[in-house]
Amino acid sequence: MNKRISVSPNIHFGKPCVRGTRITVQNILELISEGISFDKIIRDYYPELGITDIQACVQYAIDIIISEDIHITAEAA
Repeated sequence: MNKRISVSPNIHFGKPCVRGTRITVQNILELISEGISFDKIIRDYYPELGITDIQACVQYAIDIIISEDIHITAEAA
C-alpha cells in the first residue's frame, strides 16, 4: 500500500486519507476531476500537501482499479 496514504477506522469512517491529515483521497480526486491543477489544489485548498501527496492519491486510485476483479457476462440476445 502507498506509504503516503493511510486508512484508519477513526478518521472519516475508514476512508483513505493523506497520511498525517484528515484529507481524503476522494476529496483530492474530485478536485482533479474538476480540472484543478495540482499547484492550485495546494495553493487554494490544501497548502499542507505537496505534489507527491497528490500523486500518491492518484496512484492509490490506480492501484485499487488494478486490483479489482472484473466479471463480464454475455448479454442475452
